[in-house]
Amino acid sequence: MARLLADFQLVLYFDATRFCRAGFPKKTVCAVADWYTAQVATRCIAKLTGLALPIAACLLAATLHAAGPEKTLVCFGDSITAGYGLDAAQSYPAALKTLLAKRGYSYRVVNQGVSGDTTKDAVARVNSVIALHPEVVLVEFGGNDGLRGLPLDATRRNLDAVLTGLQAAKIRILLMGITLPPNYGADYVQSFNAVYRDAANKHHVPLMPMLYDRIYTVPGTIQEDGIHPTAKGSELIAEHLVPLLLPLLHK
Repeated sequence: MARLLADFQLVLYFDATRFCRAGFPKKTVCAVADWYTAQVATRCIAKLTGLALPIAACLLAATLHAAGPEKTLVCFGDSITAGYGLDAAQSYPAALKTLLAKRGYSYRVVNQGVSGDTTKDAVARVNSVIALHPEVVLVEFGGNDGLRGLPLDATRRNLDAVLTGLQAAKIRILLMGITLPPNYGADYVQSFNAVYRDAANKHHVPLMPMLYDRIYTVPGTIQEDGIHPTAKGSELIAEHLVPLLLPLLHK
């Protein structure tokens, strides 16, 4: 029933949009649309079940209460999150949604990955993520900073700004780290890895220290570029995320 109402409201939305463009107050239009949806749904229930209208209205209210507000989880990152070189359904956010659903967690998983993004881009985009009103955000940035040899102090400040903004909005966070190839030098790599540990400790958030841990050496998990996961690699990332993520979620 909740899905039926959602489909009906989508159709109604287009008419409501026209009223808003015509100058009617948006709040009034939305209230009328919600009232009209409830009236139509109540009459549909009464007709299908043979119940009196007052009883049908109670049944509708109980259905909507059981459905509850939709919970949102955002995967906020770069090309690894975006699913570079893959279909959208092969990215780790898509695999994560499937795994969570199998465990009884009903979340709208939003993929906010953008290929090429650095932590500086994350700072620029964090408010758009907050605007989605997520319960939980997975933060996956820094790989492009490291590959480009950007100053680690800037990466540290940017990650701090992202985490601070999300926490100010009362959003739960899982931080995802990554490392660099050995040819970047041991000192730089160690300092790079420490950025994630320090950020997680400072903000008291759970950390996946290396998102490719137990993945990179598994055949068929990394694309030919040596950087991005295949569909199989994305599935393994999602599997490894679940135990860290479940304490942050609500059924």
